[in-house]
Amino acid sequence: MRGFLASSIGVTCAAALALPLTPPALAATARPVPASEAATTARPGPHAGTPATTPAGRRVAEPYAAGSTQSLPLEPLTRNRATPSAPSSAEQGLPRRAVRHFSLVGVVWDDPTAELHGRVQVRTRDAGTGTWSGWQDVETHNADHAADPDTTERASGRVRGATAPLWVGDSDGVEVRVRSGAGHSAEQTPDARDLPAAPPLPSGLRLELVDPGEDDGASSGDEEESRAAGAPNAETSARTEASTANAGLVALGATEIAALSRARAEQEYLALDPGGLTEQQRQAKPYVGPRPGIVTRRGWGANEGLRESGFRYTKKVKAAFVHHTASGNNYRCSQVPSLIRSIYRYHVKSMGWRDIGYNFLIDKCGKIYEGRAGGVAKPVLGAHTLGFNSNSMGIAVLGSYGATKPSNSAVKAIARLTAWKLGLYRVNPKGKTYLTSAGSNLHRKGKKVRLNVISGHRDGFKTECPGRKLYGKLGSARSKAARYQGR
Repeated sequence: MRGFLASSIGVTCAAALALPLTPPALAATARPVPASEAATTARPGPHAGTPATTPAGRRVAEPYAAGSTQSLPLEPLTRNRATPSAPSSAEQGLPRRAVRHFSLVGVVWDDPTAELHGRVQVRTRDAGTGTWSGWQDVETHNADHAADPDTTERASGRVRGATAPLWVGDSDGVEVRVRSGAGHSAEQTPDARDLPAAPPLPSGLRLELVDPGEDDGASSGDEEESRAAGAPNAETSARTEASTANAGLVALGATEIAALSRARAEQEYLALDPGGLTEQQRQAKPYVGPRPGIVTRRGWGANEGLRESGFRYTKKVKAAFVHHTASGNNYRCSQVPSLIRSIYRYHVKSMGWRDIGYNFLIDKCGKIYEGRAGGVAKPVLGAHTLGFNSNSMGIAVLGSYGATKPSNSAVKAIARLTAWKLGLYRVNPKGKTYLTSAGSNLHRKGKKVRLNVISGHRDGFKTECPGRKLYGKLGSARSKAARYQGR
């Protein structure tokens, strides 16, 4: 049974209140529900706003067995004292209510370029014990994790602004409040009319409640709908497509790519030839670190029907950007597949991306997971560092590391992964490189920026990511990675 997990930012659990819950506010269904689904009351309903037909390139079905998303529009929480009929634009939320089971929460809004200057807090009810948590903060600055400007992914028309996702464990009740950073309520400030107006919150605020579903190895509900759409093997084809991308390293359908020694990894490097080796490069010492074990997308239960079909690649991998997911630290490592499935669904269904944004994810136990589909040895184009996704890879450590130190196992995993992957592209982890900015709040478009080969997210974008404590460990990761390469 999935237990309650509070964010590291959160406070201790409060006792359950003996107040009646408001009726469930469930997501609306935007398409007819088949009779077979209507008869299965335990199966969660579809994400609100799911179109009856999907844009070209996106798969048809909204899965059930592999998870669901409840999308609830926020409401004004306070009213301006001077004009009681006018709702405040500085405070929105939802009162405490019962909902379907979920494990991850976030807030999205319409304009992906708009920033939420304020505070987002949630409290949730543990589905097992019925206990309500205290208020937990949700990281609001998430615009820096995104596809680059002028890319088809960014210009798809589906992308939304969003907070970071927060993992809360199996829950069935929620309350949320969103307050403008300079906001105030008339109840708290009698002379509020004399104070500067609070900046408005972004339009279209919605609470996203994500259920990761159970990974039982079975196909998701996509197949039933795909048959109705004339594509009987869509989900099977999607799984095969993702698995084939790693076929040079592991058999089709494998749940984990096995570790290799440095000597074997160097042989693999010559066989794969990922960067188009010259004869001189073939004769030179390769400096490829030992390949770490990597859990494949099939291994963490990715529903391949969620993402867009096909893959997108950049030319090479010259740098690695390290991130944290800002999703809280109180997860068990056995829950990580569920956590990654939740982030994947949040990125695709709630934020409108083509796939999960990161190329790799690492848990606090040091296990490495394949992120965006396309092949772990290949230069897959991600959506992790706005302005610098080309010729780089994004590695996200699961958790929040502003005040919490990352585990030694996680730092070692960063070093092992970069020693191998950067080695495939003949890059020294302790070196410097140049990347051309596609435009960020730190570097103008077209500027050639000199960066550490292993950089933190904040080196390419003005952000707190990957957290002060994790950023402070990157020097150690660079040194370890170089040693793994035999330098």
